[in-house]
Amino acid sequence: MPAAAVRTYHHRDFDLRRLLAAKGSRRVSVCLPARDEQATIGRIVASIRRELMGDRPLVDEVLVIDDHSTDETVRVAREAGARVVRSDDVLPEQGEGAGKGDALWKSLYEAEGDVIAWCDADVRNFGPRFVLGLLGPLLTSDEIGFVKGFYERPLDGQPGQGGRVTELVARPLVSLLFPHLSAVVQPLGGEYAGRRRVLEQVPFVQGYGVDLALLIDVTARFGMTTLAQVDLGTRIHRNRPLDELGVQAMAIIQTALLRAGIPLQADWSPVLVRPGAEPVAVDIRERPPLVDVPSYRKTA
Repeated sequence: MPAAAVRTYHHRDFDLRRLLAAKGSRRVSVCLPARDEQATIGRIVASIRRELMGDRPLVDEVLVIDDHSTDETVRVAREAGARVVRSDDVLPEQGEGAGKGDALWKSLYEAEGDVIAWCDADVRNFGPRFVLGLLGPLLTSDEIGFVKGFYERPLDGQPGQGGRVTELVARPLVSLLFPHLSAVVQPLGGEYAGRRRVLEQVPFVQGYGVDLALLIDVTARFGMTTLAQVDLGTRIHRNRPLDELGVQAMAIIQTALLRAGIPLQADWSPVLVRPGAEPVAVDIRERPPLVDVPSYRKTA
């Protein structure tokens, strides 16, 4: 199957005045999953509140889901003006969870918006363009239901060298198993947004596989016409060391294989084994679509 065309925009296509005119009565939540991000979370929250939450707000809520931070992330985020919820306090009856995907799923449950935008909390050059770009296609086109951001990601100051797992793992897997998604510039990009009515109907992988899984699942359920992508400019963030990237890569491989219908051995254990290092369990558990959660049906 050849790559399908994906509607592609630039963040400059959408300014605040245009989006305020298009917003109507819809409520917008910006959600920030965070673990030990005290160095950046305050500036991100303050930027959103200052630029996008004035007398006539484009963003109605900034929600930080704290994923077991051990630093001052919670305090800093609250002092900057975010609503902060600890991950363990959301849906405890659904059992213990962990990882970015679990935090995203819980933020969707907690958020008040009809439109949800997620941004990573470790971005050092965050600006309103991230939010404007993600919201733009959703607020100006009724057909679009899910928006992926893409960007230039320098590594150690060198342009074009970021996104190692994307280039070495995700892009080859997408080309082999999901070629219709090959036009998506950054399938693992952590900035994306969607309509609640779309997001609540798909599962969330708890660990690192969540970004790819949402892309695959949303387009499988709602079609390629629901997808758009937006160039958000340059993104500078914390680059992870190789030992962490190995765990991420394994989670993405598992996610892709399972969604392609390729069975894994029944007794297979998701553990990354590396010579000279302790084995690392890789979480591939999934949270169900929120529409299947009884307490969500009562509050939605």
